This record gives sequence, C-alpha cells and structure tokens, in this order.
Amino acid sequence: MSMRHRRPHASLIAAALCLVTALTGCSDGGGGSSSSGTPSAGASISAPTPASPSSSESAKGEVKVTIKDFAFHPAAFEVSPGTKITVTNEDSATHTLTADDKSFGTGDLAQGKSVTITAPAKPGSYSYICTIHPNMKGTLTVR
Repeated sequence: MSMRHRRPHASLIAAALCLVTALTGCSDGGGGSSSSGTPSAGASISAPTPASPSSSESAKGEVKVTIKDFAFHPAAFEVSPGTKITVTNEDSATHTLTADDKSFGTGDLAQGKSVTITAPAKPGSYSYICTIHPNMKGTLTVR
C-alpha cells in the first residue's frame, strides 16, 4: 500500500484520538476546600446528605466542578437533591456558575478560589452559565 493511502487513514485515527482525549479530559477532579467568594442569595452553604448518591456524586454526597480553560469540568452532571457542589476556579479570569433561572449560583469566583453551593431540592434539569462569559454552559440534573 502506498503512503498516499495511509495518510487519510492516519489522519482519521489522529482525529479520533483527539476526540476521545477531549471527551475524557472533562473530569471532575480538582479543587481545594478553601472557601471564598460569595454565593448568590439562592445558594446555601450546608446541605443534607442524600440517601443514595448518583453516579456523579462521591460517597459523601459531594460533587466537584472545576473551571479551567473557560469551560466547566464536568459541564453536565447529575446529583441528588441537596447535594453539596464545590466549584473551583483554576482559570486566569473570574467566573461564575449561575443557573439560567438564578435559582443557584456561586457569585464571582476569582482565580484559585472555591465556593460550595447546594443543589436545588426540586428534581429537574437546570441549565447554567458563567454570567461573565455566557458561552460557558452546562447542565445540572437533580434526580
């Protein structure tokens, strides 16, 4: 087989590897527990521990969301009502994680800062954005 036939095949493999890397690169790791930033009025700092955590939750009923490279990691996740969600900004710019309906939010979160908010008690799908950078989007599902 000549090199001409191998190049398109190699390009497809490289593209597939890039896609897999991009999809698996959205992890929920990261974030310290130092709390700063002021949660918006709809957020609460403490929450009951859910009876059975979903696949996105740790055994403690907590979820970590990292903001990095102007994106939420993970951008979409599922939790039980009242789950604690710690949001850490590992980006160079200030960001927020704010529900489209304003039912929860972190307030302004400076570089290197974390804040813990509580998932809504009412089951449903909640779209959220960074109010400073509206192209940053995600979805929180409460079950």
